[in-house]
Amino acid sequence: MAAVVAGSLLASAPGVSARGVGAGGTPSPGAASLEGIDLDTVTIPELQARRGQGSLTSLALTRAYLRRIEAVDPKINAVLYTDPSALRQAAASDARQRGGRLRGPLDGIPVLLKDNVDTRDLPTTAGSLALAGEPPGRDAVLVARLRQAGAVILGKTNLSEWANFRAAKPTSGWSAVGGQTHNPYVLDRNPCGSSAGSAAALAASLSQVAIGTETDGSIVCPAGMNGVVGLKPSLGLVSQRGVVPISAQQDTAGPMARNVIDTALTLAVLTGDRAADLTGLSPRDATGARAGRPDGLRGKRIGLWRLPSLGSDVDALMSATAAKLRAAGAEVVEVTPPYQARLAELEFPALLSEFHRDIDAYLATRRGPRDLAALIAFNRTHPQERTCFAGQELFEQALAAPPTTDPAYRAMRAELTDLARRSIDETLAAHRLDAIAAPTNPPAWTTDCARGDNDVIPSSTPAAVSGYPSLSVPAGSVGELPVGLLLMAGDRQDTGLLSLGAAVERRLEAWRAPRYLPSVGPSAH
Repeated sequence: MAAVVAGSLLASAPGVSARGVGAGGTPSPGAASLEGIDLDTVTIPELQARRGQGSLTSLALTRAYLRRIEAVDPKINAVLYTDPSALRQAAASDARQRGGRLRGPLDGIPVLLKDNVDTRDLPTTAGSLALAGEPPGRDAVLVARLRQAGAVILGKTNLSEWANFRAAKPTSGWSAVGGQTHNPYVLDRNPCGSSAGSAAALAASLSQVAIGTETDGSIVCPAGMNGVVGLKPSLGLVSQRGVVPISAQQDTAGPMARNVIDTALTLAVLTGDRAADLTGLSPRDATGARAGRPDGLRGKRIGLWRLPSLGSDVDALMSATAAKLRAAGAEVVEVTPPYQARLAELEFPALLSEFHRDIDAYLATRRGPRDLAALIAFNRTHPQERTCFAGQELFEQALAAPPTTDPAYRAMRAELTDLARRSIDETLAAHRLDAIAAPTNPPAWTTDCARGDNDVIPSSTPAAVSGYPSLSVPAGSVGELPVGLLLMAGDRQDTGLLSLGAAVERRLEAWRAPRYLPSVGPSAH
């Protein structure tokens, strides 16, 4: 598929207008448009087909997204920095196109990066003032791959500081560097974390795709809560070199987009196989019409893990979702993956030991605090780090945690990984399933620094701890607030999961543009 699209590209040129913005630069509920292209819904293959027809340039597309960031982002505070070289990158892509030298489907496509991914010439802060000085001077491996594929690095997005691994009661989407990111659907609601800025920026159509990172839930929860698509890949599929860590045993970067096909094309680049078709899908033609066969769910067996703890409204949405999948020919059976209580008991202490080891190794490569102890001291002497929540209890507990050479830790991690894998493998086998589905998130809670998050969301844990892939696609909404459907599969089954996700996306058709409402009344969560 990617090769077909890339091979169809020709030359290009037109002007740009960024609509969807009302008087005074405030967002309007209308679609974001670029010369007749609906930026809210357009896919990468559709964009590249327009470039091939001569009706679009990367320069015009990049300029449209930069203008949209300027006009819309003040409402949601998702983008920390834009890259001063973005327009030059776009112009270089257009020159490659004119010369017939395009590097693949992401060539000339704007991408936002979560600000815990190293970039040679932009700050990489993990949201902390401790890293807000000199840029790393090097690219993470995944950024190098994006550049090699011709993608336009548009800028960096805000995140939950230290990827939500600092305080016992953090507020997702807040960092000392970037302040608070808001949910574009309802501005006083939380975007979830830690890839808050990446997801909120996509919901607001501030970039075509974005990169998030996850240890447990940090890609899929923001994707679900902001009504976009997010893939947590199989562990090790995407290089973590140059990404601020929590745990090498669970961390992975992954692609986020407004649709599954763009997510899959971005994954191909992140894995170093930018010409590969990781979707297993066949678009009807090079215009990039929505991928996925009309009968793509027929005969599929999906296990629904209902999670009624997320509330009756979410449970009702899962019932409606199951009915739609059954109507499309899927068999949906109810399941409860085993060992969840034990996973919850073991995961946090294992992460504490791993964080101490991995953050020390990363900090040794940067200017600023050189280890976790120095980072704790930094936070104690910088009041700006405590303007939303004061605590750094997880840092302190990690400092005191057993080292990863400790036999007790090793036994704990071995049991944890084994049980997480068995929780998925045994469920898939017992019910002969193609995937397990669950609600990704509850409706977004009200952002409150004093209270912190209300985010006990167990659906992400089995895939996160096992290292297996998980994919969130929009399932619908509770009132104004999006809810995702989380799909999980076995190890290295990313291709099949994306293919299934595209079929689910096509059937549910649940995506809708945000309306930037100030509030919808008191939170039920």
